[in-house]
Amino acid sequence: MTQPRRYSSTLRDEQVRLTRRRVLDAARQLFLAKGYVGTTIEAVAGAAGVSVQTVYNVVGGKPKLVKAVYDVTLAGDDEPVPMAGRPEYLALMAETDPARFAGRYIDIAIALQNRLGPLLAILTAQAAAGDRDLQEFVRTIDNERATGTTMLVRAFAERFGLRPGLTVARAVDLVWALISPDAIDRLLVQRGWAAPQVTKWMSQVLLDLLQGPG
Repeated sequence: MTQPRRYSSTLRDEQVRLTRRRVLDAARQLFLAKGYVGTTIEAVAGAAGVSVQTVYNVVGGKPKLVKAVYDVTLAGDDEPVPMAGRPEYLALMAETDPARFAGRYIDIAIALQNRLGPLLAILTAQAAAGDRDLQEFVRTIDNERATGTTMLVRAFAERFGLRPGLTVARAVDLVWALISPDAIDRLLVQRGWAAPQVTKWMSQVLLDLLQGPG
């Protein structure tokens, strides 16, 4: 007697997920076209074909909406799998060679920047112009990136060691600054480097930073 109820619940959950995906897709397109400041919840609802209340129900207001769009863009999908559990990160954490570890690290950073670059450029520019919601958003994603950097630097240090005198805390700060979206964007977009060139140079700099010149 309980099977129909479970089926109904599963179907309802899937409908909510599909609705949320439509809302996030619509919001992303509007953020890219009009920026955060120029995008309204009403416009998102209209583009997604849902009511304004539905947007609030499945995601939330604009600050939650922009963070959800960022998270889905970062991951590349809306699957409930943390970044650390995705194949590219599992392969990185299983790496046994420091040079290959560094190369995989940079490849992941480039892939993330390719997905996030256009959206981040608009949002960070509007944050710099004074939008308080976006300033908080930038602080949040910077802190998240620092958390991810800490995890990866600690893994590198435990597996391969750091050069004498370099602490994990200082290494995290240096890597966080080196492997930044802005640095990758400057090389890929502004200077026209190919992704393999960026990987080769940045991974060598990363190795030199963490272990000293070879």
